[in-house]
Amino acid sequence: MWRNRAQLLPFRLEHGMRVEVRALVTLFEPRGDYQLSVEAVRQAGIGNLYEAFLRLKARLEAEGLFDPAIKRPLPRFPRGIAVVTSPQAAAWRDVTAAFSRRAPHLPLTLYPTPVQGDGAPARIAAAIATASRRAIADGNDVLLLVRGGGSLEDLAAFNDEAVARAIRSCRLPVVVGVGHETDVSIADFAADLRAATPPAAAKRIVPDSAAEQALVADLRRRSARALRS
Repeated sequence: MWRNRAQLLPFRLEHGMRVEVRALVTLFEPRGDYQLSVEAVRQAGIGNLYEAFLRLKARLEAEGLFDPAIKRPLPRFPRGIAVVTSPQAAAWRDVTAAFSRRAPHLPLTLYPTPVQGDGAPARIAAAIATASRRAIADGNDVLLLVRGGGSLEDLAAFNDEAVARAIRSCRLPVVVGVGHETDVSIADFAADLRAATPPAAAKRIVPDSAAEQALVADLRRRSARALRS
């Protein structure tokens, strides 16, 4: 691989690393030597992750874990929201900003957890279980599980069986907003409601308070006219 190509790699090549390469095959005819001139390199394993995702999805689907009949409805006017995410994640800032615009009166309870890396699936499942156990004490009746976008490796924690089972075992209805619009995870299938992004998840949970106030004002005017008639 020529230096001008190698300098463009977003990672450092190490001995023992599994990679997939795109290369041009050339032949040095006098000696009959073949050569691979490497144009691009990517780390291997994405295909394996996707195959594991498909296998887990098929198994849990056959078990009935994603059955629409077991999806729980969301309360129209929740008293409080449990949020499971990392406090350092952009998703947490996006969610708090969305709620401050739409329903500033609504309390949010953060149950912090890593959303990426070793041990993240177990920590996410534990945070969901804690939110479920403390639902009455903390005054929450909906759970929001969110994180921002990333690669398939970045979202691997949400393609985990323990997380899917924790979502279905939760006593609260669960709304999942993980990644971008095109990202789909096992957690999305297990959730009671899937949203395309973290801010979209916040919007799906609560109606716009300004719109609700306008509706009440309109009903008040209509009822006054009906009484006068």
